[in-house]
Amino acid sequence: MPVTPTYPGIYVEEVPSASRTIAAAPTSVTVFVGYTHPFRTRESNYKRAVQIFSFADYEREFGGLFSVDWLADDVGRAVYDFFLNGGSVGYVVALKPETHVHTGTKPTDAVVAPSFTLETGTAGEGITFTGREPVDAGHPLTVAVSNLQPLAPDTPLLADIVVSYGTRTETHRGVSLDPADKENWLEERIGTVAAPVSELVTVEKETEYPDAWPGAVAPMPLASNLPADPFTTYSAGDFAEVFAADSSLDKVPVFNLLLTPGIWDSGVVSAALAFAERKRAFVIMDAPADTVADPSGYLKDSTAPPMIGAVMTDEAAPRSIPKSQNGAVYFPQLRSTDPETGEPVTVHPSGCIAGMYARVDANRGVWKAPAGLETVIAGATGVVSTGRMSDARHGTLNPLGVNCLRGFPGVGTVVFGARTLVSANPAFQHHRYVPVRRMSLFLEQSLAASLTWVVFEPNDEPLWLAIRTTIEDFMLGLFNQGAFQGKTPSQAFRVSCDASTTTAVDQANGVVNIVVAYAPVKPAEFVILKLAQLAGQPRS
Repeated sequence: MPVTPTYPGIYVEEVPSASRTIAAAPTSVTVFVGYTHPFRTRESNYKRAVQIFSFADYEREFGGLFSVDWLADDVGRAVYDFFLNGGSVGYVVALKPETHVHTGTKPTDAVVAPSFTLETGTAGEGITFTGREPVDAGHPLTVAVSNLQPLAPDTPLLADIVVSYGTRTETHRGVSLDPADKENWLEERIGTVAAPVSELVTVEKETEYPDAWPGAVAPMPLASNLPADPFTTYSAGDFAEVFAADSSLDKVPVFNLLLTPGIWDSGVVSAALAFAERKRAFVIMDAPADTVADPSGYLKDSTAPPMIGAVMTDEAAPRSIPKSQNGAVYFPQLRSTDPETGEPVTVHPSGCIAGMYARVDANRGVWKAPAGLETVIAGATGVVSTGRMSDARHGTLNPLGVNCLRGFPGVGTVVFGARTLVSANPAFQHHRYVPVRRMSLFLEQSLAASLTWVVFEPNDEPLWLAIRTTIEDFMLGLFNQGAFQGKTPSQAFRVSCDASTTTAVDQANGVVNIVVAYAPVKPAEFVILKLAQLAGQPRS
């Protein structure tokens, strides 16, 4: 504050600095949108952006992994692969699975959990076991009642309840039907829908509990009420609300990567890309699951799997992938193992790729292409057979913007492409590469978030100087990290904010114009080695 001098001597006055600091925006906060566990996702989480920091968080909020033929667990597996490959912060927007007809997208029924009612012998009385896991022909959920015996003479029978689901088995010994027996009572030992205890089932009485178990029951499958052919892989309409203005996800201030794992429908992807462009985010896409790299070995008719190149060049309409500088597609699917059973499985790559983005950002910076031999995909045992390719085949896909995943002996499966969806469009050559576009988004997010202090400041030279100083300090820090081309800062970036950018008319209208130009680093995509023989005899 100003001082009032009264005596001869030295006075100290602290003057606030005209420059401010710019905080670097995050670069790998990842959003996952899609169907989660149908019976264990918390009801309050549906269509709400829920922040997670580990796969354990996902299991707690959304129920973890599952496997049935009528609903793909693409989101759960993508989240698992994201954290496995280096991801650290994410949001999940869960969609509730509903019964859909194959010819349309309108939901008809909510999915109901499988159940089994144990009749107690009295009309209208029974105990209903309701599954907490989805079932199909290959994944039955059974309940058995055995080992009936009294705890003491003239006391109600206790029973062992055995619940089995795949390789998981729960045994609840000495369970009573007497609510007065708090220690052994069925609802306390196994749990209800409101207060579950078992990981596999909950119980509910239809009327009053009987005094004792009616008898032993062999392993009884919990039946599903799903129609014989109930599901499409998704409903496009389910995603519309998520990407709408003022949605829960729209209110998340900053995120960087957006995934709809396993979804390539043009309507859903177009909405995701448009939303990402508005939010300064980047979409990581999975290629259609049935696309192939090479047509050899396939019939040349309508039943032949589509070429990924045809999908990228709009020759496979309406299967064509929308184009945007704020997105990239990765091909093919990966082979991996089920973390619960150890069995081999096929997974979409987007979760792995998002984790890889996060890993490279942390180790090298957002300006480094998330590709190359250092990007070994954790958990991958290779790519699907229809996605293996030669250098020549890769050479036809790369210019189209298909980022290929390839295996190299002694290295593993790596990301070997870093192009955006518009790399084949000459109008977007300045954003052909993933790291160049993501660097632009990073700068936009960082500057937009850190320059709000400028609003309502006096619009004249002192403000312009403060703006230039603030941004130049930030850009210089990035230059020193190798984020730009050029040997000197003047070659790498330029910040303009003065009378040449902000005219008297702009000032009268309350406008200050800031121009930030920079020279991005681009990946060494093609390495050309030239060899020549020296003529004549070697010199001694």
